[in-house]
Amino acid sequence: MKGDRLMAHTEILGGGQFLFADVSPGQIFTPEDFTMEHRLVGNSAEEFAFGEVVPMMDDFEPLNPDLLRGLMKKAGELGFLSLDIPEEYGGSSMDMVSSALVTERIHQGISAFMLVYVMQTGVGSLPILLFGTPDQKNEYLPKLGTGEMIGTYALTEPDHGSDALGAQTTAVLSDDGKHYLLNGQKQFSSNSGFTDVMSTYAQVDGTQFTAFIVERAWEGISLGEEEVKMGLHGSSTRSIFFENVKVPVENVLGEIGRGHVVALTALSIGRFKLGAMTVGWAKALIKEAVRYTKSRIQFDKPICDFGLIQYKISEMVVQTYVAESMVYRTAHLLDETLETFKIKSMTESMMIGEVLREYVIEGSINKIFGTEVLHYVSDQSVQIMGGYGYIQGNLIERSYRDSRINRIWEGTNEINRLLITNTLLKSTLEGKVFLSDAAQQATNRLRSSQSGNVDEDADLGLQLRLAQTVKDITLMVADLTIKKLGDDLRDEQEISSLIADMILQVYAMESALLRAIKSLSRTGKNKPGIQITASEIYITDTFPKIGWMAMQVLNAVCEGEELIDRSFLLEKFTYLPKTNTIVLRRAIAEKAIKITHFPLSQL
Repeated sequence: MKGDRLMAHTEILGGGQFLFADVSPGQIFTPEDFTMEHRLVGNSAEEFAFGEVVPMMDDFEPLNPDLLRGLMKKAGELGFLSLDIPEEYGGSSMDMVSSALVTERIHQGISAFMLVYVMQTGVGSLPILLFGTPDQKNEYLPKLGTGEMIGTYALTEPDHGSDALGAQTTAVLSDDGKHYLLNGQKQFSSNSGFTDVMSTYAQVDGTQFTAFIVERAWEGISLGEEEVKMGLHGSSTRSIFFENVKVPVENVLGEIGRGHVVALTALSIGRFKLGAMTVGWAKALIKEAVRYTKSRIQFDKPICDFGLIQYKISEMVVQTYVAESMVYRTAHLLDETLETFKIKSMTESMMIGEVLREYVIEGSINKIFGTEVLHYVSDQSVQIMGGYGYIQGNLIERSYRDSRINRIWEGTNEINRLLITNTLLKSTLEGKVFLSDAAQQATNRLRSSQSGNVDEDADLGLQLRLAQTVKDITLMVADLTIKKLGDDLRDEQEISSLIADMILQVYAMESALLRAIKSLSRTGKNKPGIQITASEIYITDTFPKIGWMAMQVLNAVCEGEELIDRSFLLEKFTYLPKTNTIVLRRAIAEKAIKITHFPLSQL
């Protein structure tokens, strides 16, 4: 997090700075801001999905490598695999908004293909893009961008999952200094059954965690059997064994002993792209579930007429709307910051790496929120279909199984929550952000009842006040906790997770709300869009939860008069907003039912 440096030179918000800044609607990007170019590339991705991928839905299971390879080559021909690759290596070097949009729109619930696609355009190629030498990039990026080569990411080991830096795979330099001998095992590697090249990691000299580019065809590499998984039956997941594999020294990726930088930077963009993917997946499930409710007749009428079904539909739409708002806000932040870094005459890949490290918090937020929204949507879609949703052979049943893994890979959601809080902690202790100053101002506003002091009669005035109050409470609680615990906060995982959830909700509420306010300039107050209604529902429902989270933290770190004092501040502001969300939800459900899909951001 280098937000203080960024803010000194530009109005662009640096990583995590949303927690400290008063953000205006004009500072964020929304799906309603898509340019004509964005819409064209999004439409192309959707046409490819419905023309080439969806018709093959029943042919992906069991695993069909030839089908997957063929589709990847078609995607490569259309340029969908090389959006992030610079033009000098055969790519189109498009902006992050376009990359996110293609990732979203190409996913229509066919997870077997989507896993290969996201791996290829994410952690399967980005380590080389970001840290490769010019020769490495020339050798691999053009082939990955066309689908000629399939990439994978081999990090996890049998005894080292979240603790990846403790890997036991070794790399020993040969006597002639020309290659490393790689020995060890990697586990749960997606695409491994038909991969051509992998980014993998090993310990050099026992302690120097280092990244390597390894080709599957090299002697000494063998694979385990396909894992029998809960879901993703159309994907390949195997163990990879290295036995005296000769890796040329030219294939060291990045610097010796700096493999953690390669791994964590690649995972950061992987998390952001996973967030975009979950938005597309959730929309596909909403469409399928709504279609079913219109055709399923019970008690002489379609079940979409029943209130509890409408509640489920509206809640799926609301949560997906919030996730979508965060994804494109974040994508544009990345784009704006890339433009800022260009002033420094960095190479394009160096700039991307810097930006990804800048927005670690936002990347983790998108991953956590998106995957948990998708879990909710897939679960409620099964519930809407009843027994039919439990029978194999339909998109919803398959998605229920397939989507579960998303909360585990790219760093478990628990690890990502700890990462959010630990990043804030590190930046605070190093003086990169001035949490204490911001928290003091927030606490003063809470004490003087000035928190969220806005005109509630203004458009979304109540929601603005609630969102500002949530930000003030989060600042107060985070600062108090860091002052009490300091670096020991890293060991208090329950507290860290609660603070992370509060930070996440600041970003979620603000992204949804600012998008809604921005939409008013287009529709006018007399024609409120779904953005307005969805934001009202989400903020009304979420606001009381923040008080509960904050109170849990205060109970853990405070006592005596201090606990009484801080609890009093919370009690003043944490109440149930007077908003009739039942009526609002019915309006959203009615719109979704009428058009039979997610009622926003259609291209």
